[in-house]
Amino acid sequence: MGSAGTSRIRTARRALLNQRNLSKLFLGAILFVIIVVPIVRMILYVDSATVRSVFRSDSFYSSLWNSLSSTTVATVISIVLGYALAWAINKTNIKCKYLFTILITLPMLIPSISHGMGLIILFGNNGVLTRLFHSSASIYGFWGVVLGSVLYSFPVAFIMIADILKYEDQTPYEAADVLGIPKRRQFTSITLPYIRKPMISVLFAIFTMIVTDYGVTLSIGGKFKTLPVLLYEDAVGQLNYSTGSVIGIVLLLPALIAFLFDLFNKDRGNSAFVTKEYKKHSARNDAIGYAVVGVTSVLVLAILSSFIMQAFAKSYPTNMSLTFEHFANTFSKNGGKYLLNSVVIAAATAVIGVAIGCSTAYLTARMKSRFSRFLHLTAIVSLAVPGLVLGLAYVIVFKKSLVYGTIAILIMVNTVHFFASPYLMIYNAFGKMNENLEPVGEILGISRLRIIRDVILPQSKYTLLEMFSYFFVNSMMTISAVSFLATPSNKPLSLLINQFEAYNMMECAAVVALLILVMNLLMKGIIFIIKMIGASYADKKTV
Repeated sequence: MGSAGTSRIRTARRALLNQRNLSKLFLGAILFVIIVVPIVRMILYVDSATVRSVFRSDSFYSSLWNSLSSTTVATVISIVLGYALAWAINKTNIKCKYLFTILITLPMLIPSISHGMGLIILFGNNGVLTRLFHSSASIYGFWGVVLGSVLYSFPVAFIMIADILKYEDQTPYEAADVLGIPKRRQFTSITLPYIRKPMISVLFAIFTMIVTDYGVTLSIGGKFKTLPVLLYEDAVGQLNYSTGSVIGIVLLLPALIAFLFDLFNKDRGNSAFVTKEYKKHSARNDAIGYAVVGVTSVLVLAILSSFIMQAFAKSYPTNMSLTFEHFANTFSKNGGKYLLNSVVIAAATAVIGVAIGCSTAYLTARMKSRFSRFLHLTAIVSLAVPGLVLGLAYVIVFKKSLVYGTIAILIMVNTVHFFASPYLMIYNAFGKMNENLEPVGEILGISRLRIIRDVILPQSKYTLLEMFSYFFVNSMMTISAVSFLATPSNKPLSLLINQFEAYNMMECAAVVALLILVMNLLMKGIIFIIKMIGASYADKKTV
């Protein structure tokens, strides 16, 4: 090949590289506009007079203390419970682990406000257990918020910690047993060094998740107000966006700290070990494992059963005869319309989120350049933005735009709100594939698009399904960002829970929670069936 031919090839490659960089800049600019710009605009919305007014207010400091105290207690309980459950699933020989895992994670399929409502049905003034045990204790206030927050967050803690323990190398434990090292010494010398840094990430994530939630406190807090409730009342109730922005900036701080720590915390507890399963049989450990998962499962089923009982009882708690009147009443108040809104929003968010997530992950994981880092950081920055703050920022930026008041803005805010985690799923999946696929394809004359279509996407199909499920389920049950942007025409079903509770229509609120749970279970079931069919087809093809 002559020098002219070599020069043409270099020119073509340089042009292709510039085209890739332009693609990254274009996609990065879009993400920057819909993620970063609204937050910056919200911060700039604040004026010094409002800041002084907020920080001189007794209600602010009272709400701040309530938020910090209840969140700290709930975080500790959630992480301890999550670790105990993860240990029982990963480190013992108990049976039906898959079933227990499903039961433990069911609370993730309903809005946070529903957990407070479930506690009221069980432990309220006319609660089932309150009447059964003739209790005079009140569930409203601090401990109600703590218990509701634990129900809301412990399944997430369980999943994160279970993932840490699943990849732990078991060889040191086997050696320690042979050497007669006691379990307590094994825990302090082997387990703690391994989980220390990952557990700090879990702690930050759970703390941020609880401190920025307003659903639980709104339903069961009574006079016990937290910062998210104060923000909600100012921004939604009084349309005081300036005061809400100040509180929003305060709520950004823990999320931002968690984001920065996770970003720079590269040590994942030596997760690169090749794991070797070693579970020494212990009847005592199995008994403890059954006790932990059994009690937790009963509590979860009790909360979920309370919705069923409330939804189908004619007049709880005086008349428990079966009726469908509450379903009819819910649908007569536009429940069917709002259910359809939720399904459309969730499905559209899932489709758009998966498409943008895959495109972004491919550009950052498999087409690395100097712009890849910028695009990657922009894609994950939504991890540092609580939904409540994001919703307020979108109100300030898009209030006079064409999309405001439409379903489109709810799809947009949900896509941004839930984007980072699914993006990281597919980013990690793409990053683990052979990095020579595209260069080899180029040598053989196979286009990059064909490599993506025939190799990369088929290998990532289960991750794509999980991404779709994540977007759909979270969009069905969220009440945070959408609460600022919903109108009577585009309102999602989840926001009816707060509306019904405000009018003391607890039966209809229970119906809504039940409908959301059923829709999310259907989605999970469909994903599971698709995976089973895919696995069965792969096995037959191999044979």
